[in-house]
Amino acid sequence: MKARALRVSIVAAALAACSHGPTMTTQERLALYREHAGAPVTSFRLDRATGMQQWTPLGDQALALWSSANRGHLIELRQRCPSMLSAGGVSITNSLGNVTRMDSVVPRTAGGVRNACRIDTIRPLDGRALRDAKREIRDAQLIDRATVPADDGASQP
Repeated sequence: MKARALRVSIVAAALAACSHGPTMTTQERLALYREHAGAPVTSFRLDRATGMQQWTPLGDQALALWSSANRGHLIELRQRCPSMLSAGGVSITNSLGNVTRMDSVVPRTAGGVRNACRIDTIRPLDGRALRDAKREIRDAQLIDRATVPADDGASQP
C-alpha cells in the first residue's frame, strides 16, 4: 500500500511540475538578466551586516549576487566554471568587503572541489524591473485559445 501511495505522489508531483508551462533556457535567462543590468562597474561592496548573500546561477559562466530583493549584481566570469553547475553555494573573494574584477567566485560543491573562477565583469542589476519582466513573460505564456482571433488565411490590408 505504501508503494502505491508513493507512486501516486510522484505522478502528482510530475503533473504539477508540467502545469507551469515552458521554462526559459539558461541562455534566455542570462539574456534577460543582461537586459536589466547597468553599465559595468569596477567594484561593489558586500553587505556584511545582512550576512549571507543570495545568489542565482546563470549557467557555468555567470551568476547574480543579491544583497537585497531589489539590489544585486550580474557577475560574468572570464572562463567557464563547470563546478558552478553543481554548486550548493558560492564564496566571493574580496578585500575588506570590496569585490573587484581581480576577485573570484569559488563554487562550494558537495565533493569539496574548490576551483576559483575569476570575475570578468560586474554590472548592477535592477531587481524590480527584472521581476516585472519575469512576470510579463509568465503572463504572456498563458493565453486562452478562445480569445485569439482565428487565422482564416486572408491577407490583411
